[in-house]
Amino acid sequence: MGDCFYQSWRSVFGKNIRKNKKNRYFRQNYNRMKTPKTFRLRIGIFGRRNVGKSSLLNALTGQEVSIVSDVAGTTTDPVEKSMEFLSLGPVVFLDTAGIDDGGKIGEKRVAKTMEILNRTDVGIIVTGFSLWGEHEEKLVDAFTAHKISFLVVFNKTDLFPENPGIIQKLETRNIAFVKTQADKKRGIEELREKLIELTPCTDAVRSPLLADLVGAGEMAVLIAPVDSEAPKGRLILPQVQSIRDLLDHDAFCIVVKDDQFEVALSRLNKPPKLVVTDSQAFEKIAKLTPPEIPLTSFSILFARLQADLGELVQGAEILQNLQPGDKILIAEACTHHPTHEDIATVKIPRFLKQYADGGLIIDYVRGHRLPKNLADYKLMVHCGACMWNRRAMLSRMAIARQAGVPVTNYGLVIAFALNIQERALTPFSPKPPNVCGDI
Repeated sequence: MGDCFYQSWRSVFGKNIRKNKKNRYFRQNYNRMKTPKTFRLRIGIFGRRNVGKSSLLNALTGQEVSIVSDVAGTTTDPVEKSMEFLSLGPVVFLDTAGIDDGGKIGEKRVAKTMEILNRTDVGIIVTGFSLWGEHEEKLVDAFTAHKISFLVVFNKTDLFPENPGIIQKLETRNIAFVKTQADKKRGIEELREKLIELTPCTDAVRSPLLADLVGAGEMAVLIAPVDSEAPKGRLILPQVQSIRDLLDHDAFCIVVKDDQFEVALSRLNKPPKLVVTDSQAFEKIAKLTPPEIPLTSFSILFARLQADLGELVQGAEILQNLQPGDKILIAEACTHHPTHEDIATVKIPRFLKQYADGGLIIDYVRGHRLPKNLADYKLMVHCGACMWNRRAMLSRMAIARQAGVPVTNYGLVIAFALNIQERALTPFSPKPPNVCGDI
């Protein structure tokens, strides 16, 4: 993880990394930190109040992650737990509030629970044999509509006697199920096996970020500007993931700042297979890169990895039709403190306004929720979603599609505004195959 990581953990435990890996607390947090959430499979746990969802999460993780109580509605907000789940690898479990909650606050909790579907890769419906009814059928319909693999867990088998009729109903519909007693950890191993069987293609076999564009044994040049927005002492996640992706596929790279690129290129005795730049340096790097060398940006790479690149390109074409008074929504997956050079609040609006003489109405949204008046917007411009999983981004695009709102992303807006979109998209021709998890 690097010297900084090593020193920080050594200062906490007073021992070296090798010894600390024997410590359970260290091992759990080390595993949690070493894999970004964008590469973790998300397993959502859904059901009514007091059916044992939290007990099930605790049994699966081997930890007291969620508060367990006989009082219905103890879990009021989604609880996330990252772990290494053999043999699936890194996963995030999502424990949700009961879908049968009532009252005004309860309705908000239910709405928040259903929003979790948009970032769930595999679902678990927790219930009891005598409880199967409207709420469970609602979840089945929701999972089916979202194309999410799921199974049913009949929990608290000591309290709810087996119901052959319900079992036959699920078997007829080809719905997998498991019987558990989570508080006694009974049936948990069978549940683990079922989850592994149900899991769709995972991040371990997802399409590469850029290695397929470079090739084994070949080199890429990565441009990483260091400005006021660059985090102190480290690279941003897309840059780190690009380096790791190349290494994982036996390719290699050099990483330079934008003002060092020309010198670095002149020292190479063989042209790189690909140049990838931060979108904010697109114009400068495009002028310096010979036309025979493929060029794109980190943001466009993530448009392919996390979303549907073709649809985002179509969204960018809307830029030519913008008119004064049109409403634009700029959406970011995560929250950060903007600076005077902020791409979302300063640079993207500057590029957008050149299309409509500065008369655009620009709004912002951060996180997982979209405004209720989404249909009022002419275009949604999204970040690269490097902190999300692919399903979350595809779900957001599906919601926008239903509202009739085209979506594009930062890198494509900048490429189109600079009139270098054709060159920026050339590395992806012909159109790459879809990766798993499409909606």
